Amino acid sequence: MTVPPAPTPTPAGTAAPTEASPSPPAPRGPVRDRYFDLLRAVALFRVVLYHLMGWVWLPVVFPSMGVMFALAGNLMARSLRRPAVQVVRSRMRRLLPPLWLMGAIGVTGMLLQGWAPDDDGHPGWWWLHLTFWILPLSDPPYAEGLSGVHGVLGEDWATELAGPLWYIRAYLWYVLLSPLLLRALRAQPWVTIAAPLALSAVLEFGYLDLPGERLPSALTDFSTFGACWVLGMAYQQGVLRRIPAYVVPSVAPLIAGVGLWYALSHGLGDGRELDDISFAQALWSFGTVLLLLHLSPSWSQWPRRLRPFDRLITLLNSRAVTIYLWHNLCILVAATVWDDLWSIDTLAEHESWLLESPWPVLALAWLLIAGCVVAFGWAEDLAAKRRPRVWPDGRRRRD
Repeated sequence: MTVPPAPTPTPAGTAAPTEASPSPPAPRGPVRDRYFDLLRAVALFRVVLYHLMGWVWLPVVFPSMGVMFALAGNLMARSLRRPAVQVVRSRMRRLLPPLWLMGAIGVTGMLLQGWAPDDDGHPGWWWLHLTFWILPLSDPPYAEGLSGVHGVLGEDWATELAGPLWYIRAYLWYVLLSPLLLRALRAQPWVTIAAPLALSAVLEFGYLDLPGERLPSALTDFSTFGACWVLGMAYQQGVLRRIPAYVVPSVAPLIAGVGLWYALSHGLGDGRELDDISFAQALWSFGTVLLLLHLSPSWSQWPRRLRPFDRLITLLNSRAVTIYLWHNLCILVAATVWDDLWSIDTLAEHESWLLESPWPVLALAWLLIAGCVVAFGWAEDLAAKRRPRVWPDGRRRRD
């Protein structure tokens, strides 16, 4: 949320500026909402932690994907003060180059390991589907079951590489539909907010049966997190400020509670994760995000206790796309390298507790993610038409 700078009061006994006074400084650009930066940084860290640890309760404690889509929806609504075509083109330009870089590396690796048109059953379709690596309106194809590199890269690495791509596809569709969603939100705010939840219920209870895999997959993701995206837009448009302050704290826990009850009654923790139960995910994410937006303190500056984390949070926000795209592969490499230490007899016999611990793997994964930030993060700068930076943590360079 844009927070305008506070006006500077005139000290007592000081004459007001006259025409001869120096002209006031030019107005500054929008001030970053540090609360939103914190939420995005926590969401990214939770994603990495969950994909390594696999703790079922982590998405319940903090629904990262719902938070990330809500924050993106908020930014999109703010940007749509400009012409819609210009905004959509700008968002696509910021999103796609990091994907193209990953695709160039990943697809080349798949081809070198023997992935070919025949693997998709039809050469023509294979080449056509490859265009989804350029414009991911649907899930890009990838090679399954590839062998890895002993001691460095685990088997089926292409599946791990492609794991985060559903987010890119869903994000792209939200961006393309945002001008229409914003118009609907202004006309019928609560109907527009509730519509994705209603669609999620329709899909969950089998009232809409769609053929194939690509369309149902896209609609499921849209309905699961669409309400969060629209909620972020609604927050930016001031919709939440129009309702009495007690309504959100009263209603949001009930919605989230229904989602949690539905998840628990459909196998959560018993071989199923929250992501496997789309309707429960939709309700839980919506209720939690609604509360987080309602409680938003709109920090233009960090509270004292959070100031030591300023550079880290700034870095995570500056390289959010790079981190999300590459983290799965970094986790796989870290786990492969760590598992290979079992071949050292001394460690296997006397330090097995250390080799079994996931925490060194987490630390190694973040080191590899930092390497990806350095190696590939420049694509985000080029996409945003900025000078490429190696480590954009907000630290000012000395002249």
